[in-house]
Amino acid sequence: MKKADIKTGFLCNNNCQFCVQGDKKKKLGNKTTDEIKKILKNASRDCQIVVFTGGEVTTRKDLIELITYARKLKFKTIQIQSNGRMFAYEKFCEEIIDAGANEFALAIHGHIPEVHNWLTQSKSFHHTVTGMKNLRKLGQRILTNTVITKSNYRHLSEIAKLLISLDVEQFQFAFVHALGAAEKNFDRIVPRVSLVAPHLKKALDIGRHFRKRAMVEAVPYCFLKGYEDCISENIMPDGKIYEFNYVIPDFTSSRINDGKTRGPNCQKCKFLNVCEGPWKEYPQRFGWEEFKPIRNT
Repeated sequence: MKKADIKTGFLCNNNCQFCVQGDKKKKLGNKTTDEIKKILKNASRDCQIVVFTGGEVTTRKDLIELITYARKLKFKTIQIQSNGRMFAYEKFCEEIIDAGANEFALAIHGHIPEVHNWLTQSKSFHHTVTGMKNLRKLGQRILTNTVITKSNYRHLSEIAKLLISLDVEQFQFAFVHALGAAEKNFDRIVPRVSLVAPHLKKALDIGRHFRKRAMVEAVPYCFLKGYEDCISENIMPDGKIYEFNYVIPDFTSSRINDGKTRGPNCQKCKFLNVCEGPWKEYPQRFGWEEFKPIRNT
């Protein structure tokens, strides 16, 4: 099925140190209700999945109205991408589910408040965890995303254990993309991927042990030998991104051709035709020494 990611705007109640949107919330704010309805109508012509994203969509007063409209347009999956804070209120959970939302992609970036809250620059950990508990109690499908940073990569196993205890359907670890706030805070946010890899594999092993889908995004194959089935890019549906003032008609092509890159040794790797490589900002800063081709044996 084809997916439409709709950026409803950039206002947010967190202030994440790694946010790729940077200062867009100050410059651009949010789209209007009518603008988003027009996008939904357009997307419904060829997409069966819609993702409401931002910014933070749950801060919008018209979110219930927009979800109701998306259901009227017969989207099969209506996903809410969120920091999870508003889901700490059970009544809000019930209202948004009744409107038609049926999948929830929540972000959690630490195993304890001190890590998560420092990264998000907000006292949000307990809200997010409570939100996951509320949604599970209501029988909802929860996917999570954790951005891998210098502050949390040593704790990926603990994060995995927390998510197992919360009974999420799937958890994903995404290597930080050094744009926006992450570019500004590069030195304290972006870790070396070679240091991340051992911790990442242990976290993925926990998912496998408990038979949960555990995924990783934006980490090349050369760091994931034996974990190729955990690479998110392999299962991402075709889709388009409705950005604030333009449309990316083919996100896969844009991600590969504009967002990521491959280095001199990649040509020697047996995964050349499937690996997208790292976000291009990483080797621009650190070079290609860490990236070792996997050869046919």
